[in-house]
Amino acid sequence: MERSLVLLKPDAVQRGLVGELISRLEAKGMKLAGMKLIALDRELAGRHYAEHTERPFFSGLVDFITSSPVVALVIEGENSVKVVRGLMGATNPLDAAPGTVRGDLAASIGMNLVHGSDSLESAAREIDLFFEPEEILSYERDVDGWI
Repeated sequence: MERSLVLLKPDAVQRGLVGELISRLEAKGMKLAGMKLIALDRELAGRHYAEHTERPFFSGLVDFITSSPVVALVIEGENSVKVVRGLMGATNPLDAAPGTVRGDLAASIGMNLVHGSDSLESAAREIDLFFEPEEILSYERDVDGWI
């Protein structure tokens, strides 16, 4: 089973959309393997967005992600990276299809509610940033045979 990191960003927390976003992941068949509410400091935010360090929007990314708590999730399931990315929709909500999180709920490209790992390699790196191994659980659900 693949694992992916999902961050429900400050706008999701502030707008009270955490439950809906988790419900969408679960309704698609994804399983929660880890979850926590955290306040990112600038150091962790910088490590998370390290590939954007030289970009002009880097400072704004760090400012936003550290402005309020986020919910960090480890999502597990068949093709979890691709499934999560599909559920999220395009980064810019104006380009995101109806039915996706961003297409239905996001306010702007800067406040687009959710982050999901873009590859298995990124998922492994990002999960290690946010979770200790003992914080990630493996378990069976009765519904897993149906998914």
